Amino acid sequence: MPDQFTERLQLFSSSDNVNRLNRLQRGIEKESLRVGLDGKLAQTPHPESLGSALTHPHITTDFSEALLEFITPVSTDIEESLQTLDNIHRYTYQQLDGELLWAASMPCILEGDENIPVAQYGSSNVAKMKTAYRQGLGNRYGRLMQTISGIHYNFSLPDDLWEIMQQQDYDKRPLKDYVTDSYFKLIRNFRRYSWLLVYLYGASPAVCKSFLRGHKDHQLQEFDQGSAYLPYCTALRMGDLGYQSNAQESLNICYNSIDNYVDTLKQAIINPHPDYEKLGVNVDGEYQQLSSALLQIENEFYSPIRPKRVTQSGETPIGALKTLGVEYIEVRCIDVNPYLPLGIDADQIRFIDCFLMYCLFQRSPMCDDDERARIGSNLKSVVNRGREPGLKLTSRKGDITLPEWGNSLMDGIDKIAVQLDRAHGGNDYQRVCNQQREKLADPSLTPSATILAAMTEQEKPFFSLAMKWSTQHKDEFESRPLTGDDLANFQRYSKQSIDQQAQVEAADTISFDQYLSSYYQQYQDLS
Repeated sequence: MPDQFTERLQLFSSSDNVNRLNRLQRGIEKESLRVGLDGKLAQTPHPESLGSALTHPHITTDFSEALLEFITPVSTDIEESLQTLDNIHRYTYQQLDGELLWAASMPCILEGDENIPVAQYGSSNVAKMKTAYRQGLGNRYGRLMQTISGIHYNFSLPDDLWEIMQQQDYDKRPLKDYVTDSYFKLIRNFRRYSWLLVYLYGASPAVCKSFLRGHKDHQLQEFDQGSAYLPYCTALRMGDLGYQSNAQESLNICYNSIDNYVDTLKQAIINPHPDYEKLGVNVDGEYQQLSSALLQIENEFYSPIRPKRVTQSGETPIGALKTLGVEYIEVRCIDVNPYLPLGIDADQIRFIDCFLMYCLFQRSPMCDDDERARIGSNLKSVVNRGREPGLKLTSRKGDITLPEWGNSLMDGIDKIAVQLDRAHGGNDYQRVCNQQREKLADPSLTPSATILAAMTEQEKPFFSLAMKWSTQHKDEFESRPLTGDDLANFQRYSKQSIDQQAQVEAADTISFDQYLSSYYQQYQDLS
């Protein structure tokens, strides 16, 4: 009797069904620091000509005024998504004055928390909440950590793909329940195997020493006077220096069902945490954080992947998930590749699609505490020592070398690539999978290795090399300024977003304290 993976491949082997695979839906969110020509973090406010960070559909900010976030709309066309991202970069460079976009995940020269301005969004209640949340992140974890950039990859399948898989499974539940359960299966497998993406695409093996202020217990080695690194590291961004939290180690977020997931996150949001109670919430009329709970809101939970749903203004994310189910997943373990002007390219997207479809098609047993520990241990090993010769990871069946396990996974991922090539024509998906196998055979081909090799060969510290790449990308984008309708569209977005922010501010009828109380009541009401 064929297993689930084989049955899924057979389902999409027919010409009618395989063509459905060319309608996978994706969106890209890419973060970039604004940096002065001296390589220091920009102290200027978010440029007004870029529009409102609160309401612009494509250009916003993340933690800091200087941390831009570029957002592409949902698309089934990889090249269309990348062209939109390219246009956003070109327009942004037309608005920057004596600044550039930092090309790497690990940040530029930093001069301490006090020189990292927290993002501002206006005077509305929703804007105040966004800023207070970021103020809380800075107080809890330090602002330095919040300057790390990454790429978030949003992925979903259209309903007709879910419908034929549901029919194959003889599942009679409402479609939203089947889809939600299937996304959680994908998430469980993603967490089991995400170390492979980190090994293949991790691009943050070194950091400017200015980032290490306050990190007295780090295990990094000195590369040169200005840089620190780990010799076999793949992605410092995903390690203890990056988006990790000691306080969150007590969290036992469960992905076995949406009910488990919502309930565990809810408890972390509504129950006070002793360390954060000491910070206070509203101190002398200034919000130091949104609440004293372990998590202020869901976004504070640092995870390499999240189940997501578009929410209405003022609606809690887990409330929307509970009511309407999962709409898409957000992959959050992708470093900005400093060699690429956009930080990502079509081939990487193709491989991520293959990987995600493999995670979806493969059988996905429930996780227990032992497996959660293995997942965490494997990811940490690959983050810190992924290119170490002979490195072993731990699977359900016991210890296995990284290349051996990686090639075993690639055997299945290759079969997905064959189907995606049939759907799109050509052999791009199989070609990119073959390239990833080469990285498993030769770690020197990975981005993390090539970055360290460039630092060695060019005798440049991380900062100087990243500055070089940033300047090259700046020159490339500035050589192709937007014109015509493309330019007019972005100018219209900017103006409309400023008008929309004013409308949001005018629509407020309650105080911020009342707004916050009403917002958190939604968590209390979740059953």
